Amino acid sequence: MVRCLKVAFGMEDEEHLIDAHYGDSEFFTVYEVCEDGRVKLLEKRPNKAKDFEEEEHGDPRKFKAVVSQLLDVDLLAAFRMGPNFLRIRDRTNKVAFFTRTRDLKLALQRVVENFSSLWEQVREKKERVREAMLEG
Repeated sequence: MVRCLKVAFGMEDEEHLIDAHYGDSEFFTVYEVCEDGRVKLLEKRPNKAKDFEEEEHGDPRKFKAVVSQLLDVDLLAAFRMGPNFLRIRDRTNKVAFFTRTRDLKLALQRVVENFSSLWEQVREKKERVREAMLEG
C-alpha cells in the first residue's frame, strides 16, 4: 500500500506560494503527495480567514480560523513563517514544512524529496495527539 500525505500550500496565485503569513494566503491548494512520487491536485480551497480583523499581529483567533479550514490536512507547506504558523506547528496535529521556494512546482518536488521524513513527523504528531486524548 502506497503512503500518501494531504498537503495544503498557502498561495498568492496559481503558481506562487504567498510571500507573507500563511493566514494571509489568497487560497490554499490541497494536494495528495505519495511516496512513489505521485502528486494529485485535490482542490483549491478559499481562505476564509484572509480578511480576518486582527487585534494584534499574530492574533491567536486568526490561528484558529486558519486551522479550522484545514482540519483534514496533514502538512501545511509555506514559504515564510509567522507567529501563528508556529502555533499551528506547536499546538495542532499538523506538520509545518517550509519550502524555501515560492514556485509551486518546486515546492511540490521538495515535499516528494522529503516524503519519508515528513511521513514520520506526521505519524509522530498524530500519535502524540491520540495519547493526549486518551490521557485527558
